[in-house]
Amino acid sequence: MKTIILSGLLLLSSTATTAMADNYTIDTKGAHAFIQFKINHLGYSWLYGRFNTFDGQFSYDEKNPAAASVSVNIDTASIDSNHAERDKHLRGKDFLDVSKFPKASFVSTSFTEKGNGKVEIKGDFTLHGITKAITIDAEHIGNGSDPWGGYRRGFAGSTTFALKDFDINYNLGPASKDVEIILSIEGIRQ
Repeated sequence: MKTIILSGLLLLSSTATTAMADNYTIDTKGAHAFIQFKINHLGYSWLYGRFNTFDGQFSYDEKNPAAASVSVNIDTASIDSNHAERDKHLRGKDFLDVSKFPKASFVSTSFTEKGNGKVEIKGDFTLHGITKAITIDAEHIGNGSDPWGGYRRGFAGSTTFALKDFDINYNLGPASKDVEIILSIEGIRQ
């Protein structure tokens, strides 16, 4: 499955951050962040699902956005397609093999603002024991104070990749080779 985890996955993580950067924890506790996936089912319809358990953080400096960083960890066993038997199959050896690969992750390597709130986030995505470079097309949704005295910032994005790139080779037909990861990430400034 595709886990971009992440892709608003705004999943960024470069090694250099400035002292001016704000650090955010992705708000999974308040359920204000989502990692979802979409894949074509046999060429007849779309199958949607999500990962219920993940965590992460990001740094962002409005004066130096290129120094932004994001990292996200996903519990692959938390896959949820709203169908228990299908989820059991997705957790098994044909797909995620969660007993052998219990975690997926994304660590950003670059963050590029494209204008009008659009962002390109590149990074290393690890799934099914394989790490590949991916690109998340994202947008800055907004930022500001929340009603509880905190400060929040949010991004949304998506990426698409081939299952075979991560050695997931179960044949669902020619229309079902790629998976899209859809991310919605809201962080609480620390």
